[in-house]
Amino acid sequence: MNKQESQKNFSTLQLTIATLALALATFMQVLDTTIANVSIPAISGNLGVTPNEGTWVITAYAAANAIFMPLTGWLAKRFGEVHLFAFSTFSFALASWLCGLSIDYSMLIFARVLQGIVAAPMMALSQSLLLSIYPKHKQGLALAFWAMTATVAPIIGPLLGGYITDNFSWSWIFYINIPVGFISAVVVMAMLKKHETTILKLPIDFIGLSLLIVGVGALQIMLDKGNDLDWFSSDTIIILAIIATISLSIFVVWEIFDEHPIVDLTLFKSRNFTIGTIAISLGYSIFLGGGVIFPLWLQTQLGYSAFWAGFASAGVGIFAFLLSPIVGGNMHRLNLRVLVSISFIIFAASYYWMAQFTVSISLMDAFLPRLLMGAGMAMFFVPLTSIIISEIAITRVASAMGLVNFLRILGGSFGTSIATTAWAREGDIHHATYSEHITKFSHTTLEFIQTLKHFSIPPLPMINHIINQQASTRANDDILLISSYICIALILLIWFAKPPFISKKPKTVVLED
Repeated sequence: MNKQESQKNFSTLQLTIATLALALATFMQVLDTTIANVSIPAISGNLGVTPNEGTWVITAYAAANAIFMPLTGWLAKRFGEVHLFAFSTFSFALASWLCGLSIDYSMLIFARVLQGIVAAPMMALSQSLLLSIYPKHKQGLALAFWAMTATVAPIIGPLLGGYITDNFSWSWIFYINIPVGFISAVVVMAMLKKHETTILKLPIDFIGLSLLIVGVGALQIMLDKGNDLDWFSSDTIIILAIIATISLSIFVVWEIFDEHPIVDLTLFKSRNFTIGTIAISLGYSIFLGGGVIFPLWLQTQLGYSAFWAGFASAGVGIFAFLLSPIVGGNMHRLNLRVLVSISFIIFAASYYWMAQFTVSISLMDAFLPRLLMGAGMAMFFVPLTSIIISEIAITRVASAMGLVNFLRILGGSFGTSIATTAWAREGDIHHATYSEHITKFSHTTLEFIQTLKHFSIPPLPMINHIINQQASTRANDDILLISSYICIALILLIWFAKPPFISKKPKTVVLED
């Protein structure tokens, strides 16, 4: 039975249960990309390693996940989408169990690599399977359900991770995946096994696979460790950059001419796929870059705790959660380019608002622009995903979304690396500029020093603290302002996409197997 036929065989109750099972798996997998972040100090201390070594708990998962995500389409054809999803979800629960049981650092890193590998197909397959069980005119609603979980999970992750680590044990940030993974795998297998996709005995492209593993692995580690190692002043980063460039260049050429490529690069022949992928990757890189810098600034410069910095950031999830079903349920009536344009306008306005922040802002001042940004998120993921797959045959959606999610997450890694590096370097520049005005000839400086001495406060440490605070704030504002301008520029890009994107009746697809 093919995917189009499967859309006609689900009652409303069955559709709801299947959607929840698929959404829970997505939520669990996305949650795990962020939940460990705030637990690194506790994990490092418990396992007897430095905090810098502890960050490999994140890097190992991210690298393994990035390497195997583009293989989703090939694996889905080889083993079937339903079986692959159930296996990946079940294996993810087992790998999470191993993470929680880890008695030393090496065991935890091994378990995290395994977790990243088996998690790689889950996100793309959850999207593909959701689309396969919904009628064409309701696929926007299906994508909305997916976006709700994918948007909220990264926000809840740090809050949940911090709470669990503070009140229980870091092991429980992994144990909570076990029941969710098992339930999701069992429900999906039971409900969708009769609707399995066609299985093709494709040969393995060993050369392409090897080039992909080496190239993406080197690139991901370079992006994760670049800022810590001061980028290209480090021999390690230079070597990783050379390996990634050579491996991925050869990989692209090889995949274009190979008879059975492991990654389907012909998807880029679709204009909508190409434009949508560029827009979602760049948009996500800006969103994630700003999302990393914002809580760091609140904690390091304004004295916020991890919980309250997370609370200030969490506002982005509110409107994203509430509006996504409304947007998704009405997309077949709307011009998706308009929706995406509105989302970028909201993003630009939010970033411009935050670019005006000073060190005297209140918690509510920090919360409100992130709340506004959530409305943009509701009109970002779902419409862009619909544009991306609008010319893709339903049988190729798994391949398409595997490649899109890989490039989106890679874009997020680039955005994070660029933002953190720019924040540090811009902060140094502003620090030097402000320091030039602190001289013995400055009447304001001398008055301030006398005031500090009157209250028995050492002048130099206090002055340096104030300069650091102001310089970091100015650097944060600079990055957010540039992010606002880029969002405006992305509006022009999306109008090169070609409608129609969604129709009330199934349409003839452009790209077939």
